[in-house]
Amino acid sequence: MTDLSNLKPPKGATRQRKRVGRGPGSTHGKTSGRGSKGQNARSGGRRHPRFEGGQTPLFKRLPKFGFSNERFRREYSIVNLLDLERVFDEGDVVDEQALIERGLVKRNHDGIKILGKGELTKALTVKAHKFSKSAKAAIEDVEGNVEVI
Repeated sequence: MTDLSNLKPPKGATRQRKRVGRGPGSTHGKTSGRGSKGQNARSGGRRHPRFEGGQTPLFKRLPKFGFSNERFRREYSIVNLLDLERVFDEGDVVDEQALIERGLVKRNHDGIKILGKGELTKALTVKAHKFSKSAKAAIEDVEGNVEVI
């Protein structure tokens, strides 16, 4: 009967660790299976596969190419119409400060963009840096004002 006090791994699942440096009779004596002298016989001797022995590596020998616009990218804080509907009352002025106070914008990136997800039923004056076409149309449909800052 097997219980938790005498559990063993299945046969063949484990192997003995190799005991090296125990004399010539062990077949792993003297150099401990590392061959003769040199970098790889020393501790920590292996280098990463791209190491080229101190020669300038391939990735540095090849020319750079391409261009990235990443440095000039503008990132906007996104606010949807359904958020405006939920948080603001009829006739409110929605600007950067109001959005921050109500917690819709945590931190201002490069401006605020209003997107058209959701439905708006209240007439609001919305001041933002950018508007999607659908958001602009939805705000104007309910007699609201759109102002690009």
